[in-house]
Amino acid sequence: MDDFIQGAQAAEAAMRELFPPTPLLRNDYLSDRFGGEILLKREDLTPVRSYKLRGAFNAMRKVRQADPGQDLFVCASAGNHAQGVAYACRHFGVRAVIFMPVTTPRQKVDKTVTLGGDHVEVRMTGDYFDDTLDEAQEWCAAEGGHFLSPFDDPDVIEGQASVAAEILSQIERPDGLILPVGGGGLSAGITRYLRSEAPGIDIRYVEPAGAASLAAAVKGGAPETLSQVDSFVDGAAVARIGARPFEVLSSVRPDQVLQVPENRLCITISELLNAEGIVLEPAGALSVDALRDLGDWVRGRRIVCVTSGGNFDFERLPEVKERAQRYAGLKKYLILRMPQRPGALRDFLDLLGPEDDIARFEYLKKSNRNFGSVLLGIETTDPVNFDRFFERLAGNGLVWRDITNDDTMVQFII
Repeated sequence: MDDFIQGAQAAEAAMRELFPPTPLLRNDYLSDRFGGEILLKREDLTPVRSYKLRGAFNAMRKVRQADPGQDLFVCASAGNHAQGVAYACRHFGVRAVIFMPVTTPRQKVDKTVTLGGDHVEVRMTGDYFDDTLDEAQEWCAAEGGHFLSPFDDPDVIEGQASVAAEILSQIERPDGLILPVGGGGLSAGITRYLRSEAPGIDIRYVEPAGAASLAAAVKGGAPETLSQVDSFVDGAAVARIGARPFEVLSSVRPDQVLQVPENRLCITISELLNAEGIVLEPAGALSVDALRDLGDWVRGRRIVCVTSGGNFDFERLPEVKERAQRYAGLKKYLILRMPQRPGALRDFLDLLGPEDDIARFEYLKKSNRNFGSVLLGIETTDPVNFDRFFERLAGNGLVWRDITNDDTMVQFII
């Protein structure tokens, strides 16, 4: 048994001081829907509602073993890593200075302070995470603290591997595993552990389409920095996969790496909330959403989905609903050229079907005496209803532009 496996098992045993193994539960709803035995490894049920506590705890534990006098830890994070570090610091009775971007929602800041208590100091700095990270590392070096990377740290990766140790102790060997990928700490830790202790388990890796850093690294043979990142899946929206995680994941095949659209992910978040009462953040739902793309790979097999986090800010629920409706074809935004004459609005309303509902109606331009541009948001119950509506618009000589999938227009207007 190599040192990494021993270390991961020791980390898993030590974690019992903080929390019991997270549940690994068969989900009947998903199993019936996708035709396999789907089990969820509920990392959203740790004390900080994400797996990040594992890596932070293990790294801090090992630093303290090597240097009992080290009592200052530093990190930069706007989310789950900060909460994991805060919780671990309170457990070990050491100090943490946590740097967060000034744009971090107050709810996340308050949760971090609550978890860490008097052991945590939060410093708000930088509009963007890279600026926050630079300042945190500079301050840490000057003050003699120990910097805790969220994923690019061998002890953090070892701690995340404890998820795999628990899975193998909870059930007989699964056929497949679906792992979310951001910086790569979780996926690298689990992959390395399973290659040794359960070789042959088929693994799929899933990223948000707007932050596919693993796919880029696999294609190029080395970590690459993405020129643009969609930050919606904030727990996995990483522009560059970690160097140490990629040392483990470099042998992954391109067909093992999936990307899921951010808007489709919102459908999965909503369905799990409404059907199962499971609250997952966007990154936490990645592995479940990937089931939609895996078809025959899932059917008739035992598949474990790692739900990595449940720190969902319910103030985002309207955005999640909006994105889900747009992806499902149940909501569209149009710019309509409407005649400026008495009765024109009434004539337009008569073109709506019985299941069509106006969610937004706004004149964009009123300077033209003959026609005006109208921003329309329309919701319906079946995507087919839009085909019929568009036929009626065309039949009455109306001109429109569908901007639903025009990201620039949506960001600016909607």
